[in-house]
Amino acid sequence: MVLSKIQRLNEMLLARLQEYRAQATSFGADETSQRRLLRSLMNVCPPMPLPDEFYRRQDELLSLEREERGTVDAMKLPAAPHNQRIALWQGDITRLAADAIVNAANSALLGCFIPLHRCIDNAIHSAAGLQLRSECGRIMHAQGHPEATGGAQITAGYNLPARHVIHTVGPIVDGALTDRHRELLASCYRSCLALAAERGLRSIAFCCISTGEFRFPNAAAAEIAVRTVREFLISESSVERVVFNVFKDEDYHIYERLLS
Repeated sequence: MVLSKIQRLNEMLLARLQEYRAQATSFGADETSQRRLLRSLMNVCPPMPLPDEFYRRQDELLSLEREERGTVDAMKLPAAPHNQRIALWQGDITRLAADAIVNAANSALLGCFIPLHRCIDNAIHSAAGLQLRSECGRIMHAQGHPEATGGAQITAGYNLPARHVIHTVGPIVDGALTDRHRELLASCYRSCLALAAERGLRSIAFCCISTGEFRFPNAAAAEIAVRTVREFLISESSVERVVFNVFKDEDYHIYERLLS
C-alpha cells in the first residue's frame, strides 16, 4: 500500500522532471529504493506549481513517517542546570515539536539540492515537504537578492511537528577563525531569537549552525551559541524554552560541559 503511494508520487514528479527519468531507472522497485528515489526527486525539484493531488499524497506519506519516527515535546525536555529556560537534546531535529526549529541554510534559502545529502538543510526540507521550498522561493523572489549571513527568515513547518522553521545563513570558515566569523555566528542566534520573540513564539530549537559544511569549529561555535542565548534570555520575551539540538556525541559533550 505504501509502496504504491510512493510510486505514484514518483510518477507525478517525473512527469515534471523529465530530465531525471533515465537516472530514476537505476533505483530498485522495492519500497526502500523507491522512497530514496522520491527523496532524491524532492531534493532536486525547483520551486514550481504542483497539483493538489501531489500535495495530498505527499502529506499523507510524510505524516505517516512523522508518526513512525515519534515526536519530542520541546517544552517537556529536562532543563539544563542553572537555567530552566534552556535544554540540551541529542537527536533528529525533525522530531522536535517546538514553535520553531532553526535550519542552517545557504544564501539561496531554497534548501539543499544534492540528492540524499546528509546535511540538516536537506533533512528539514525533506521532512517538511515541497511546500517549504515553494514558500522559501516566494520569499527570495520578493526579496530579490541572496539572504545575508547572520539574518533570519521564518516559514511554516508544514509536515514537521514544529510549527515554524527559522532559516539562518551561518558564516563559512575557510581558513583561520576570525572575529568577523564569530560576530556573524552570534548574529544568527540573535536574529533567530528576535524573530521568535517578534512572532510571540514560546519554544525554539537550534541546530549547531555552521559547524558542518561551513566548517566553523564545534567548540567555538557552541561557546558563542550558549553565550548569545544566555544574554538574550536576560530580557523578558515570549521565549520560554531554548533547545540546543545536537546530533553528534562530540557536540553533546561540548554543550553538556558549557551548560553545567
